[in-house]
Amino acid sequence: MTSVPGRRSSTFTRLLRHGFTDPSAAERLLDSPELSAVRDDPVLLEALGGTADPDLALLGLVRLLEAQTGATGRQELLDTLISAKPLRDRLLGVLGASEALADHLARHADDWQALVTYEARDLHPGVTEFEHGLAEATDTVSLRVAYRRCLLSIAARDVCGTTEVSETAAELADLATATLRAALALAEAAVPEDAALCRLAVVAMGKCGGHELNYVSDVDVIFVGEAVNGADEDKALRAAARLAAHMMRICSANTVEGTIWPVDANLRPEGRNGPLVRTLASHRAYYQRWAKTWEFQALLKARPVAGDLALGEEYVAALRPLVWQAAERENFVADVQKMRRRVIDNIPTAEVDRQLKLGPGGLRDVEFAVQMLQLVHGRADTSLRSGTTLDALGALATGGYVGRGDAAQLDHAYRFLRSLEHRIQLFRLRRTHLVPEDDADLRRIGRSLGLRTDPVASLTREWRRHATVVRRLHEKLFYRPLLDAVAQLAPGEARLSAAAARERLVALGYADPAAALRHLEALASGVTRKAAIQRTLLPVLLGWFAESADPDAGLLNFRKVSDALGKTPWYLRLLRDEGAAAENLARVLSAGRLAPDLLLRAPEAVALLGDGEAGLRPRTRAHLEQEILAAVRRAEGAAQAVDVARGIRRRELFRTAATDIIGSYGTESQPVEADQGALVDLVGAAVSDLTAATLAGTLRAVVREGWGDTLPTRFAIIGMGRFGGHELSYGSDADVLFVHEPRDGVDEREAADAAGKVVAEMRRLLQTPSADPPLLIDADLRPEGRSGPLVRTLGSYEAYYRRWSLVWERHALLRAEHVAGDEELGRRFVELIDPLRYPPAGLGEDDVREIRRLKARMESERLPRGTDPKLHVKLGPGSLSDVEWTVQLIQLRHAAHEPGLRTTRTREALAAAHAAGLISADDAGILDEAWVLATGVRNAVMLVRGRAGDTFPTNPRELAAVGRYLGYGAGHAGDMLDVYRRTARRARGVMEELFYGGS
Repeated sequence: MTSVPGRRSSTFTRLLRHGFTDPSAAERLLDSPELSAVRDDPVLLEALGGTADPDLALLGLVRLLEAQTGATGRQELLDTLISAKPLRDRLLGVLGASEALADHLARHADDWQALVTYEARDLHPGVTEFEHGLAEATDTVSLRVAYRRCLLSIAARDVCGTTEVSETAAELADLATATLRAALALAEAAVPEDAALCRLAVVAMGKCGGHELNYVSDVDVIFVGEAVNGADEDKALRAAARLAAHMMRICSANTVEGTIWPVDANLRPEGRNGPLVRTLASHRAYYQRWAKTWEFQALLKARPVAGDLALGEEYVAALRPLVWQAAERENFVADVQKMRRRVIDNIPTAEVDRQLKLGPGGLRDVEFAVQMLQLVHGRADTSLRSGTTLDALGALATGGYVGRGDAAQLDHAYRFLRSLEHRIQLFRLRRTHLVPEDDADLRRIGRSLGLRTDPVASLTREWRRHATVVRRLHEKLFYRPLLDAVAQLAPGEARLSAAAARERLVALGYADPAAALRHLEALASGVTRKAAIQRTLLPVLLGWFAESADPDAGLLNFRKVSDALGKTPWYLRLLRDEGAAAENLARVLSAGRLAPDLLLRAPEAVALLGDGEAGLRPRTRAHLEQEILAAVRRAEGAAQAVDVARGIRRRELFRTAATDIIGSYGTESQPVEADQGALVDLVGAAVSDLTAATLAGTLRAVVREGWGDTLPTRFAIIGMGRFGGHELSYGSDADVLFVHEPRDGVDEREAADAAGKVVAEMRRLLQTPSADPPLLIDADLRPEGRSGPLVRTLGSYEAYYRRWSLVWERHALLRAEHVAGDEELGRRFVELIDPLRYPPAGLGEDDVREIRRLKARMESERLPRGTDPKLHVKLGPGSLSDVEWTVQLIQLRHAAHEPGLRTTRTREALAAAHAAGLISADDAGILDEAWVLATGVRNAVMLVRGRAGDTFPTNPRELAAVGRYLGYGAGHAGDMLDVYRRTARRARGVMEELFYGGS
């Protein structure tokens, strides 16, 4: 074949046109002696161009011809190739799709004959035909050769489109069945005395059991053994275990012909730590007492395939009733979903985007969703009990358990993804589920799937599209039919029955499924645009509600918000169009009572949830004061002004609570806040700033109404306790001191009367019953406590502290900070108290003993009766008071000489104490961990119950919700309590050493 120098030959051009990527190499191969007789035959070139990889197919063909024994063999192959289109398509199709099978044909040159037969029984072979194909195997090597020969025919039908993907998967499972039988026969022939002692059943699991195997996959099995009549059971089980292990080695061992596939028995009871073979009674006892949810899920696909099939059927019959009781287990849905998330979390980061099986939108998403629905509804509907994913999906659609449209899309996507998986594995017959990155691989795979125009881009686009469909639908699949059960359906559409809908809601954790169905009907029924949008939103929202400890409350609160905002044009549009808004709302509405209560008083605050990070970020004190003071200026009178200020406070409390909940639960767009301390600090600072701004606005409103622009006396508010420490919780009172100083020329009595009226009016306005939560002002830390005047002059404070102050008052002043009112007066008050709280000479021994006595008295007298001290987060051992009193004792002793200790904040002071060498890193870490955990518990209790509390709830649902906030999944509330006790116990040990120990 010659051409004019400098010009491409016509053959070169034709090769390019037929899909060859290296025409020069292809020309050389066509010029080889083996192809000399047919190199100009247009039929051959056309057939090669129809393969997935024409270059690979041509190379494989030349190697196969070279391997033929003599010219007669080569001529027979060429004659058949040119004259018989079925063989031509099958052989070249395999050679163009599988390098591994081309290697096999090059080693076993006569095996191409397996592709010649084209009869009806050859089109759809089953176990019997494959057993016949393996019958001549006498050892591990010949078994592999026979297996590859059978595999060759399966691959040929697959790549030529004679069988579709589910049929190919079924044939692969049948071939695996025949192979296991052949391997067991070889094992029994090797040790006939073991075979004589026992009955051994091989039960396929996973994809083999489900009749949907891949080209290269572990074959999951479980072994069941029994003694034959008269044999000792222990000896029989040992014999069965030897046979089983030998059978596994026959299949998985590497030989000169490679391996077949690994046989994996790790789905057995106790996994790899359990015995390889158990009796039927032992299996039954394990599943009745110890099995986890995922083990029942795995049993969905159990199918006897080899050995004593009657024993295998007994095994399946014995365990089948237990499988269909699995959905009744506590936290069933949560367990299944958690296992799915764990699978995704364990994928290496570099592989997530290429994982076809395990990644988001992958095959496992479809399989998990289908299996979960089977387990819930298969109890009552036996038509759903298929082990094959696509058959089960079809049955679910027929029964109305899945919407027909959703099922059709999922079926199409699953078939595409399985076909893609098959083509990836077929190339080198290696077990992989990663979509390749190399363009040549993607081109071959795309062409093999019929994507001939720009196959690389087309394949990538189709793969991503189907993965998106799967990811979207698998989340909705479980929930959308619940709406169909209460909605108007098109004629001919099957609906989920009321009983099945209730069944599904119970499985999801709904305590009152009848009420939940009523809410769904109210939200989604009808033909309005609003109802249509709700039907789109609710399937996803129901899933998010179900991940909380109280899905009933989430759904009820969503209905209330929707009823309140149903006529506003932006509400449903926000949830539909802003990706994070709907999930944020679901988390907030189902996490407890506080946030929904705040939201329902002003539902328009929903808009904050769709405003990105900016919408959820707590605002600074300066911004809050600016907004509140501006509102006060516009208001007509103090009452209206304070109403507005309280409304702003409610909105900002909701913003902070939403940020807290979303940071604790996490969402798709915002992961869980890993640093619990950062979240606790955020809440403490946000609520404290909000309280300070509210007091500043209320003070301005009261002064303006009663005295105009100027009060007869300068007036300042000093934050105390957690308020001064920037550590307020949602339900905390505002501990304060009030200080004033008469202006020049103003009578002291007049000034005192004015200051007193200001305090009284502020307290009244902030506590007046309204739709907004009250802000309680507590001034009990003032000189003389409740017996002393509510407000004093700066001079009066100075005189009192100089002459009468007790050590507990100096102790309390450690957290004093100016928060509102006259800044200059506030600064002078702080200067006045600094020598008291940071005494230059430290504390005397009498003062130290008094502080210790007060702490011990508080522990014995203030703890509520009937409370478990070990679980009281404020006053119990290792609680907030233990940490804070320890830190504050260090401040009283050393802050005069260690400037870092002069802070009102507990964690800052603790860090400063460590930096100054006053406490070890380990002890500081233990105290900090205990303080953060106890503060988190207080926040969680308020969020969940809607009222403040210092102990863990006794109601199981509320306790579970607190656990969920703190990162404990369903069923792990006990673990949370154990962790708290352990953390508090360690903190108490440190406290006793530092507080009650040496000087």
